[in-house]
Amino acid sequence: MGKTHERIDGRLRTFIEAQPVFFTATAPLAADGTVNLSPKGLTGSFAVLDEHTVAYLDFAGSNAETIAHLRENGRITLMWCAFQGPPNIVRVHGRGEPVFRDDPRFGELLAHFPDIDTTQHGLRAIIVVTAELVRDTCGYAVPFMAYEEDRDLHAKRFAREDDASLDAYFSKKEHIASSLDGLPGLPLPLPPSTV
Repeated sequence: MGKTHERIDGRLRTFIEAQPVFFTATAPLAADGTVNLSPKGLTGSFAVLDEHTVAYLDFAGSNAETIAHLRENGRITLMWCAFQGPPNIVRVHGRGEPVFRDDPRFGELLAHFPDIDTTQHGLRAIIVVTAELVRDTCGYAVPFMAYEEDRDLHAKRFAREDDASLDAYFSKKEHIASSLDGLPGLPLPLPPSTV
């Protein structure tokens, strides 16, 4: 039932780009480390950069597990499920890297997300993932669910923040500068944007 794909293109790319939500999974190298699984959404915050590379915007939140794990070992899996239409699950297994706001590549990468106002969400980094294995499977057991719209709560919460207040917010959170397992997370103070 599963099929391995050499690249992210055609029907596969169309499917991925059409999904309103996807999931990220990362883990530290330590055998007793905490595995992280996160849902991601917000229309316009994901982009296919080329046939082997995808990226998504990493916004303000109460932890930075994905960033910490990627800084330690780079391993990441992204997953999309068809909650409408024909059943399908797509996974991109690969190597990820957080590109922080002070990185010279940040502005060029940010240009791939023209349909979202990043100032509304406390943008911390852009996560870039290079695919090493791309597979799809049947998804027969995934339920039908209807997408209504993006929640506006994230933008309402973080639109009022500037760099100084975001840095203060991040500094108060226990698992931003370091992960649940003590790995380095988001560099603080918050790096200034290059754009």
